[in-house]
Amino acid sequence: MKIHFPPISDYFTPTQWIHEIFLNMKALFYTREYPPYVYGGAGVHVEYLAAELARLMEVEVRAFGDQDEAGSDLTVKGYPYDNPVFKHADGKLKAVLQTLSTCVRMNADNIDADVVHCHTWYAHFAGIIAKLCYGIPLVITTHSLEPLRPWKREQLGRGYDASSWVEKTAIEMADAIIAVSKETREDVLKFFDVEEDKVKVIYNGIDLQQYAPTEDISTLKEYGVDPSKPYVLFVGRITRQKGIIHLVNAIKYIDPDTQVVLCAGAPDTPEIAKEMEESVNEVMKTRDNVIWISKMLEKKEVIQLYSHADVFCCPSIYEPFGIINIEAMACHTAVVASAVGGIKEVVVDGETGLLIPLEQQKSAPFEPVDPDKFSRDLAAGINKVIADPELKASMAEKGRRRVEAYFDWRAIARQVEELYRSLV
Repeated sequence: MKIHFPPISDYFTPTQWIHEIFLNMKALFYTREYPPYVYGGAGVHVEYLAAELARLMEVEVRAFGDQDEAGSDLTVKGYPYDNPVFKHADGKLKAVLQTLSTCVRMNADNIDADVVHCHTWYAHFAGIIAKLCYGIPLVITTHSLEPLRPWKREQLGRGYDASSWVEKTAIEMADAIIAVSKETREDVLKFFDVEEDKVKVIYNGIDLQQYAPTEDISTLKEYGVDPSKPYVLFVGRITRQKGIIHLVNAIKYIDPDTQVVLCAGAPDTPEIAKEMEESVNEVMKTRDNVIWISKMLEKKEVIQLYSHADVFCCPSIYEPFGIINIEAMACHTAVVASAVGGIKEVVVDGETGLLIPLEQQKSAPFEPVDPDKFSRDLAAGINKVIADPELKASMAEKGRRRVEAYFDWRAIARQVEELYRSLV
């Protein structure tokens, strides 16, 4: 006997039908970073994207750590990263082995999501397993690419070959790849065997209510920054990628009345930490207005630093997007940044900041051909903005307007939701 069901239109209008289907969609995020363990732009991205997507669908986050949060639309569970099994492992390989182990453990709990979305190579192996074992679509966001980070070998040794393999495997088997900039999309197509229509450009975003100018100067006072005098600010990790050594080398060319505030922590290796310390100590022999904040600050503290800085400097030698630039722009701060990667799509040269050309070596990818010239050019850009109050104010105003127009997390979450819809 045939059972007759009334057409679905008898129950819902077309709009209600679509809403009902996607209201029940569930996304699973795999990530190394999630609050309170965030040290880079990828962690910031995951935190805010998950929160905005949770307004549209159910979201589950599985991260490295000990998080345990249960909400109606957003749940977070941490998986221990430190495993005593690897306590005798080679120092450089230990991080890779622990990462792969954690990725396996993240798949031990049942998965009932419609799509799995991975962030950075640290979580990609978990996505590979989820797609193979649970048969659900895999989305990869490319926050950076291993072929373009050769200095990672300093940190991982032969483990860099393993991280590169994991990334390549995940990207090439993914159902969709999100590139955080147009240039990153070009890099994905250059280095990996993927179909062009699988790679979508969706920018990073920002919480415009949270990242806004503040009058509070308590953080400045706490760390000895004089709010009555100009200062240039750096915020980021101590890593080759962020180019902080080039900014430190530029300090001797920066106007002596300008304070230099380096909010820099989480060094990649002991070697680069030592290099940073020695370079800063050398500079401090000749000027006393360099403030190095070596720990990772809370958001409200960093927002204070952004808000009162005359210039934010981003000297990265490789940057797929550069979320720190839109954080600074949202806080009404002019930007001086290297003209690399996605930064060129974020900062409008001469309007929201200055882009500093970086001629890179062919034999040592991304390293400046003339490091001293790059440092001098950074300093010249910083000096130019600080010496021209009208230019600085104009850049600050236009920067905020640009962020409001192009980098709102709510609009970006809608783009990600639409991508999920195309896969389910």
